[in-house]
Amino acid sequence: MMLSASSPNTLAKSSLEEMLESLRQKDECQQQPRDIPPALPSRPNSRARLPSARRSLPANFSVSTVVEDHQNQNGSVAASKQDEPEKKTEEGKRKEKDLRVKRKSFGSKKMRRTGLSSESPYVAEEEEEGVKISAAAEVSPVENVEEQKPEWNDNVDYFIKKKLRVWCRVANGHWQLGKIQSTAADTSLVMLSTANVVEVSTEELFPANPDILEGCEDLIQLSYLNEPSVLYNLRVRYSQDVIYSRAGPVLIAVNPFKNVDIYGSDFISAYQTKAVDAPHVYAVAGAAYDEMMREEKNQSIIISGESGAGKTETAKFAMQYLAALGGGSCGVEYEILKTTCILEAFGNAKTSRNANSSRFGKLIEIHFSAMGKICGAKLETFLLEKSRVVQLCNGERSYHIFYEFCAGASPALKERLKLKAASEYTYLNQSDCLTIDRVDDAQKFRKLLEAFDIVQITKEHQERVFALLAAVLWLGNVSFRVTDNENHVEVVADEAVTNAAMLMGCNSEELMVVLSTRKLQAGTDCISKKLTLRQATNMRDGIAKFIYASLFDWLVEQINIALEVGKSLTGRSISILDIYGFESFKNNSFEQFCINYANERLQQHFNRHLFKLEQEEYEEDGIDWTKVEFVDNQECLDLIEKKPIGLLTLLDEESNFPKATDLTFANKLKQHLKTNSCFKGERGRAFRVNHYAGEVLYDTNGFLEKNRDPLPADLINLLSSCDCQLLKLFSTKMRGKSQKPLMLSDSTNQTVGTKFKGQLFKLMNKLENTSPHFIRCIKPNSKQLPRVYEEDLVLQQLRCCGVLEVVRISRSGYPTRLTHQEFAGRYGFLLSDKKVSQDPLSVSIAVLKQYVVHPEMYQVGYTKLYLRTGQIGVFEDRRKKVVQGIVGLQKRLRGRLSREYLQNMRSGALVLQSYVRGENARRMFDMKAKIHAESVSEAITEELTAVINLQSVVRGWLARKRFNSMQRQKELLDVTTKSKRKAGRRVSEDKDLPLEQFQVQQSAMSDLQKRVLKSEEALAQKEEENTALREQLRQFEDRWSEYEVKMKSMEDTWQKQMSSLQMSLAAARKSLATENNTGQAGGRQDASMSPFGYDSEDTMSNGTTPGVRTPTTKFSNGNTPELRIRELNGSLNAVNHLAREFDQRRLNFDEDAKAIVEVRGGPQATPNGQQHPEDEYRRLKLRFETWKKDYKARLRETKARLHSDKGRHRKWWGKRG
Repeated sequence: MMLSASSPNTLAKSSLEEMLESLRQKDECQQQPRDIPPALPSRPNSRARLPSARRSLPANFSVSTVVEDHQNQNGSVAASKQDEPEKKTEEGKRKEKDLRVKRKSFGSKKMRRTGLSSESPYVAEEEEEGVKISAAAEVSPVENVEEQKPEWNDNVDYFIKKKLRVWCRVANGHWQLGKIQSTAADTSLVMLSTANVVEVSTEELFPANPDILEGCEDLIQLSYLNEPSVLYNLRVRYSQDVIYSRAGPVLIAVNPFKNVDIYGSDFISAYQTKAVDAPHVYAVAGAAYDEMMREEKNQSIIISGESGAGKTETAKFAMQYLAALGGGSCGVEYEILKTTCILEAFGNAKTSRNANSSRFGKLIEIHFSAMGKICGAKLETFLLEKSRVVQLCNGERSYHIFYEFCAGASPALKERLKLKAASEYTYLNQSDCLTIDRVDDAQKFRKLLEAFDIVQITKEHQERVFALLAAVLWLGNVSFRVTDNENHVEVVADEAVTNAAMLMGCNSEELMVVLSTRKLQAGTDCISKKLTLRQATNMRDGIAKFIYASLFDWLVEQINIALEVGKSLTGRSISILDIYGFESFKNNSFEQFCINYANERLQQHFNRHLFKLEQEEYEEDGIDWTKVEFVDNQECLDLIEKKPIGLLTLLDEESNFPKATDLTFANKLKQHLKTNSCFKGERGRAFRVNHYAGEVLYDTNGFLEKNRDPLPADLINLLSSCDCQLLKLFSTKMRGKSQKPLMLSDSTNQTVGTKFKGQLFKLMNKLENTSPHFIRCIKPNSKQLPRVYEEDLVLQQLRCCGVLEVVRISRSGYPTRLTHQEFAGRYGFLLSDKKVSQDPLSVSIAVLKQYVVHPEMYQVGYTKLYLRTGQIGVFEDRRKKVVQGIVGLQKRLRGRLSREYLQNMRSGALVLQSYVRGENARRMFDMKAKIHAESVSEAITEELTAVINLQSVVRGWLARKRFNSMQRQKELLDVTTKSKRKAGRRVSEDKDLPLEQFQVQQSAMSDLQKRVLKSEEALAQKEEENTALREQLRQFEDRWSEYEVKMKSMEDTWQKQMSSLQMSLAAARKSLATENNTGQAGGRQDASMSPFGYDSEDTMSNGTTPGVRTPTTKFSNGNTPELRIRELNGSLNAVNHLAREFDQRRLNFDEDAKAIVEVRGGPQATPNGQQHPEDEYRRLKLRFETWKKDYKARLRETKARLHSDKGRHRKWWGKRG
């Protein structure tokens, strides 16, 4: 065998020993102690593989014995040293055999005895004559033990000198921290944190991590990766209610068994904005979503773990986060979330290990649009546990829906379906467990009804579903009566049969016949055979299981119809797998076998993606790689499914034989599978299978019957004849599945095991086409209690899921892989040297050299570049900075160009706007000018018309005045002429008459003109006087308005005072009436008449006086402004006089009334001869009535004068102009 030039001592050392040795040498040279050795050893220059990492970072260990306190033993320790090696060897071999792993520590004997690791690919071959090696170096096959001891002793001395902590297991099996005190031979004395000193084997010690790494988020960050360190790290986080941790690409979720405040809208927003980077199921779902949108590749989230580890809740939280990321306007994400409520009710049940255990597997495929919005979903289910409907173990429950239905159904629904309490049904009360602590079944049922409505299952269909559930419960109450010695039975006709038949929609007699007899087709003959008690019970249970399983499948179909993607399918999806966890009970049957088989397949998928494919890719691309060993479960899968002698193949073969029994099947398994190391036969019908999670004991009782899952033809005929539409649909589908007529075996071609195997293969093919994201759920304790951490149980689960191997391969592997073309295309522009060859490989290497990436941080393969964790982030940061600089420069350049373009456009727009605005202004001016001209012409026309009318009136008045004057002159002239004629005028006077008449007319005209001028002057003077008087009248009218307001307020005051006076008089009268019985009636009459009442309508409510208008220059009826002013002053004086009189009279009446009240307590007649108070009261009343009539008359006259004056004002005002 060819070896490299490396020395054998170097190859023999583990990586931890190399780190410790380097630290020791540095400490000796520099005298600067360091407690934490470097996490990564230096990479050798050769292309050979490194030594196995499992030897330096052990994952599996066992403790053979723990010695009692060294100080308290007093010599017993020395006596027990002789027996310890044998005990340790036997215990170590036993645990190695049980766990199928080898024990390793940093102080292994095998490491010290041999120069080469037994796990290393370079194992020396011993020959009698010697060993042939390369010319470069010669290696001895066996190193001297004494040569290795000083080196190991130096490592132990380093731990002692630095007082570093180590892990050791104490007597109770728990790991505790301690410090090595001394070593002797193969043992060491360790002082625990409790100050006790124990003696343990040196190879059972494991280095502990420093305090700074306590409770770290990612197990990759641990300096020393071993089982106690991982257990302690998870326990620290679990005690702080931090249930999520990373193990490289795998998320570890520890079930807290209580509500933890790390969910909700606030946390969803934090992970959406990348404000939080802590391990969380939200982070895994977000990573799957981002990768789907970025790579346009389907994703899958695979959630696995034991029953009760919290897989179902984790799946719900993942869907909740995806619904928040891809929520749209259609609301389909809300329907997807509500499907979990339906599936939990019909598919989950309480087991001995989990109060909400999924008894089926489901894969929900959520589809997204090109914009990342949820557009639909599809649901697939696997292997519902039908036997739980009819058979329960003690302390377990059937499916939740039965108990929720009985507790939460309305009284009307219970009456229609003849439903009773859950304790009344045999299928439910056989386990003596009807409720779950802190669970309200009635409230769960109400939420189920809401989910039905949201998923668009109609009320009619809901009624049918509940009717079939009630039918299943009543079928369980059907009882049988033995009729003969051969144990043949007949059905007891009771309410159970009647109600079951009524709910199924069939005849009760037909149902009784089907349950107690069986028809067999033998050629052309039909044979009717009575059933035994066991056969009849199986027939009854078979009907119940068939109805419930068919109903479950129908509900899944309805959900898929409601969530159908349709035409919006884009090929982008995220699948969430929530399947039953690994199970190992006291009694394990066919269901547990199928469940564990499914988990074996999922573990193989896990190993394939995290171990096989990754390491094969490293080897094919020719990079230096230390192969990480892991437990491969391929042998167990071959045991189950390999043909022609796989377990499932043998099961189907036995199921086809009518006379085969469960015992013959067990014997066949022992005969054919005894050579497989994962199989172990037991006595009777039992056998063991060594699964990846542990060894499970199975009982073949019921294997054949459950695998056949028979359904007689007469039962199918009965269901097809039922009135229930769902039962008709179920029977039709059952007929369609059967490819040949049912004969004596009455079984279909495909058995349950074969069908389940096909479903698993289909599931694996679908998962292979996705990018997987793994979540491993851990159950911290078997009692389902919060804050309880069982190390052995957690360790077993960590070993089963290979967490330590995952961390190892992630820490030493290269999670980031880019082809040279992809790397050069994305980061090639970062090169400052442009002379580099432009081929992708040269560009990639140049980029790595330019940024001085440490050789341990990358590997260059034939086709790809491999980077360790975190390195791609460095390149992304540098790329981001350069891109930001480029974008900034482009932004400024584009901004400058945009501003210049904007300035040019703005200048052009301003010029264009100036022209447009000028044109608009001119048009607007022309339009306004036209409108103004038209309005001015109309105003001038009106003014001219008014002037002409005025002139015509004046001229008419002047003409009439002249005409009248001339007419008077003519009449005067005629009178004069007649008188002269009578006197006998002379002829000469007759001759001069025309001239005299002309002179008279001329003088009359001049006189008339003078009179006109005087009239005009007098008119102008009067106008000035009228203007002054008008102003004076305006002032008086303002005062008049004020007086009117004052008068109105006075009237209101008077009315109130009169009311007060009336009340006072009424009180006086009432007091007097009590002393004079004869005057009571009259007093009441007078009081009712209210003698001091005030007639407001006559005196006070004559309406408000309108405002007085300013008089004009013209007057009517000979009233002048001076006269009007005097009249106004007189009216105001009269009003003031009335007011003063009213006040005086009010005081007088008040005083008289008070005097009457004061006198009413004395004798009826005073010594001075005064009259009785009743008489005084009547006299006062008479005086008041007399004055009131007189006052009202005067007040009415005054108001009439005021209103008449105001009428004249209005009349005078109306004549103005």
